[in-house]
Amino acid sequence: MIQSTPLSRRRRWPLVLLVVAIVAAALWAGGWYYAAGIAERTIAAWQAREAQAGRVYNCATQTIGGFPFAIEVHCADASADLKANHPPITAKARGLLISTRLWQPTVLTSELIGPLRVAEPGQPALASASWRHAQTEVRGLPASPENVSIKIDAPVVTRLPDGRNLFQATDFELNGRIVGGTAQDHPVIEIVLKLVAAVAPTWHPAAAVPVDADITVVLRGLSDFSPKPWPARFRELQAAGGRIDIKTARVRQGDTITVANGVLGLSPRGRLDGQLRLTVANLEKLLPALGLDRMLAPETTSPELNRAFGALDRIMPGLGNVARQNAGPALVAGINVMGEPTELEGQRAVTLPLRFSDGAVSLGPVMIGTMPPLF
Repeated sequence: MIQSTPLSRRRRWPLVLLVVAIVAAALWAGGWYYAAGIAERTIAAWQAREAQAGRVYNCATQTIGGFPFAIEVHCADASADLKANHPPITAKARGLLISTRLWQPTVLTSELIGPLRVAEPGQPALASASWRHAQTEVRGLPASPENVSIKIDAPVVTRLPDGRNLFQATDFELNGRIVGGTAQDHPVIEIVLKLVAAVAPTWHPAAAVPVDADITVVLRGLSDFSPKPWPARFRELQAAGGRIDIKTARVRQGDTITVANGVLGLSPRGRLDGQLRLTVANLEKLLPALGLDRMLAPETTSPELNRAFGALDRIMPGLGNVARQNAGPALVAGINVMGEPTELEGQRAVTLPLRFSDGAVSLGPVMIGTMPPLF
């Protein structure tokens, strides 16, 4: 019998290691292609789910790569047809990269490559958006999403064709997660919005000054999270007597700091109903930003108040105008007196009710505007 010597056994080890490495590589490659298939089916299922809600996503060309540790789907000339929107709109971007780690095939990360152009079907673009980096992460199975997060660095939205600035921020972050129930059975959804140096000058003059915001909202009353447009979800919430809990909201604009919390509902017309407890530091700077001077102008003041100013003019010419000019500071002082004095972040502040009545919004005794319906 011929026995192996220690030297011959040592010479076999490189060959054994090579065979093991080849087998491991083959198994890894097989695992990658298997996981790639799962990821591809996951993306297809997610697209099908979105299509049921009237959001159709397409690619001019689609390729898969990322071997060996990731799975990446490259989508060139990405488009989205939001058919459930009123009116329907189409959004087109230069590209989209969807990726997932091999060991986390149900966590999808998307990076959108701009610019993004938005238009009504068959019409010229209405708006264009650009950014430094835009990423979305979806966790969970397509039929049962658990968490969705959107983070956009330096977003800029302009109106076309004039290029007017519609929205701009240093950072935009939106997170949504299910904190109670399941996607199929009465989900409770928490939504967190964070903005840094955000402006929207065409929306309201007050929004032309940069705003930092951190707002947490909880939606209660949804029957499920099946594919449907958001207006349909809000209609469902209203019919079920659901509510919108403002857990925390902090907004800073210049020297004005505002925090709020409370509970809102929806009227049968889809408008906000309810009340928030609002604490404001430097209120005297907030009310002019909301257009208090315009509220007291002759063309916008109530007929009763205009008649009162006119009566003063009849007593002494010019007295009504003097009263009108001083009504703003007097109103601010009155609101401060009617509010509850307090302190906010080391500054003197006042706590007031912010009321919503079928969409009409008032701060203390001052009517400040109306909110559009949610459905």
